[in-house]
Amino acid sequence: MFFLYCIYFIILEGWIRAITDDVEKATELTRIEHLNLSISTSDQMIFGKFQGKFSEKDVIRMMTDAVDKAKQRGIKTVGVNAEDASRTKLDYLIRFAEAAKEHGADRFRYCDTLGFDNPFTIYDRVKAVASEVKIPIELHCHNDLGMAVANSLAGAIAAIHSGVDAYINTTVNGVGERAGNADLVSVVLAVKHSSAFKDQDVLDERIDLLKTWKTSKYVAYAFGLPIPINQPGVGANAFAHESGIHADGALKDRKNYELYDFEELGLGEPEIIETGRNITVGEYSGIKGFRNVYEKLQVEFKDDKEANEVLELVRYANVHNQKPIVEDELLFIAKHPDIAKKLFTMEP
Repeated sequence: MFFLYCIYFIILEGWIRAITDDVEKATELTRIEHLNLSISTSDQMIFGKFQGKFSEKDVIRMMTDAVDKAKQRGIKTVGVNAEDASRTKLDYLIRFAEAAKEHGADRFRYCDTLGFDNPFTIYDRVKAVASEVKIPIELHCHNDLGMAVANSLAGAIAAIHSGVDAYINTTVNGVGERAGNADLVSVVLAVKHSSAFKDQDVLDERIDLLKTWKTSKYVAYAFGLPIPINQPGVGANAFAHESGIHADGALKDRKNYELYDFEELGLGEPEIIETGRNITVGEYSGIKGFRNVYEKLQVEFKDDKEANEVLELVRYANVHNQKPIVEDELLFIAKHPDIAKKLFTMEP
């Protein structure tokens, strides 16, 4: 069975170094229940990053000590991350994963930290680890060579073929360090529509692709990073046909040149940012204009006192974001003022 857990429910996980001190601090200072423990495993990192301070045995020992500590501290699920796994000697990677499993790790994260793998190498390497160790595999792929999505899917297929569950790390719009990580929409569309997964019914029925367009647009807006025009599913050209032959074929039957329908992704729904309607609530808004904006969103306040309390929170949000507040944010603040206050004041 192939799982994309990040899509249909959310578990808040901590991500720390695989050392006992970090585990102790994380469990003392937070109420975290799920942890990912990360440590470098390649020769390049052991000698180039650790400067020879640790041997391969030391790395495994530090990792297993951290796993033991996490279990002792009541952590419910522990993931062990092999940073730079794609450049790690395969026999050592297997020993590392075996040690993690023996000490109670729930899954092993294969990190293609530099985007070094290709779909063929990652399939072979993940299959070797998964077949030998029999531990669920999490794929964390970077896009330095433009193969993050392909590598993630190839690694997931290898895990499935080895009889273990697969997890894929994704980001909205592929945003991430350097060239980014595997794009969420691209991965979901590939699992749903590519030949590799055809007719396998591997996506949970609760996955709602209708939220795709809205989510991608919001993240682009929040980060100030425009969506590339050729972005799968949500780019401006994703359903554009310039060639006469293509346009003719698409008009006759869209399936001639489109693998999936734009309606499936929520395209055609109103965009989140509509200048003029949403950008009227900000740091210097007055109560009358403020209430008028909320009335358009079909939100009513029982009196000016309640409206003023929400207005104050909206002002905080506006100053904090340094961006106009959009409809969903306005509705969230009005519906959940107590939660909004906690978020803005960083109360534990």
